[in-house]
Amino acid sequence: MHSDIEEVLISYDEIVKRAKEIGEEISSEYRGKRPILIGLLKGSVPFLAELMKHITVDMEIDFMDVSSYEGTESTGDVRINKDLENSVKDDDLIIVEDIIDTGKTLKKVIEILYSKGAKSVKVATLLDKPEGRIASCDIEGDYVGFTVPNRFLVGFGLDYNQKYRNLPYIGILKRECY
Repeated sequence: MHSDIEEVLISYDEIVKRAKEIGEEISSEYRGKRPILIGLLKGSVPFLAELMKHITVDMEIDFMDVSSYEGTESTGDVRINKDLENSVKDDDLIIVEDIIDTGKTLKKVIEILYSKGAKSVKVATLLDKPEGRIASCDIEGDYVGFTVPNRFLVGFGLDYNQKYRNLPYIGILKRECY
């Protein structure tokens, strides 16, 4: 365990097991379809990579880079830093997210994807932090890995100022580190 981590909340083995379950669920629901998984950079990359291994239907991937955080706080200003490479008109999309926290960023991304003509948009998230939601963002994940407490989490894609993304587990960051 990294010395900046107070506690390992979710182990690598637990993440892999849950990604397999979600992959099987997506494969069942999208049989005969070709969903596009939209990874939200950078945090979703480890979860997307693990999830894809367990999806058995034909699929595509694309990425968006959106941000609304500086340090530990959401700025409320959702910025699109990188948009999708291809059109998603009439496509079934699954947004792959590392964590649903306030819901602001995800709500905006869903609106953008529907405005681009998406046929359907669902959300697969590794972590869901319902205590972090703001009232105007009543967002829920369609495929949720784990519901987590309102603590500052890092690892498996989640970061603090670009650090800790490579940890192979989800850990609670020690308070003195942020």
